[in-house]
Amino acid sequence: MMNLRKCFTALILVLSAISTVMAQYKEPEKKDKVEIFRPEIAFDSLQAKKMLARGTATIKGKAFTKPMNNIGFKSGRRIYANQIKVTLFPVTPYFEAWYQLRKDKESLRRRRYVYLSDDAYRYRLEAITNSNGEFTFPDMKPGKYFLQGFLGYTSNGTYNEYTGSGYSGYGRTDYYQQKRYAVDHKDRIEEFIEVKENGEIVKVRLH
Repeated sequence: MMNLRKCFTALILVLSAISTVMAQYKEPEKKDKVEIFRPEIAFDSLQAKKMLARGTATIKGKAFTKPMNNIGFKSGRRIYANQIKVTLFPVTPYFEAWYQLRKDKESLRRRRYVYLSDDAYRYRLEAITNSNGEFTFPDMKPGKYFLQGFLGYTSNGTYNEYTGSGYSGYGRTDYYQQKRYAVDHKDRIEEFIEVKENGEIVKVRLH
């Protein structure tokens, strides 16, 4: 009887230990945390579909960016979007809520992202630019639209790398060798536009 009681007590202790282990939560490192936000209002697919129905207006644009200088401003020659995808979304109340949420919450550095729902992303048009960054959306209806593209480019430069020092009767001399570097970039280029009436041609610079 005593042995049975000891076995029962040991079993309870083992089950308690397993329960404790299963209840453990490992806190992720801050660098690994990802936060996802989505608009809370409902997406109206019928409204979006109606806005993307065929019309008689045309949107013609040119997509480009400029390289970032050392103090954080874009300057210099234009870099035209060569064969990139430009996406057009109808600006519905849901989309406006998404854009405001993105302004309030998005932080790529802190890995905080704001996503459209799958249904909202489905209602879009796409165009491909030529080598001069030109693109066209034909057969558009009057309304407000949001254009977005992602333009990749590479910046190149040089820097002086320290290679050692030498000493002579004149003192110490430091030696450097010029090295080249390349940095890849991807700019998100966006613009809100409005088609006011059928038959018009709306021109836009997407940068």
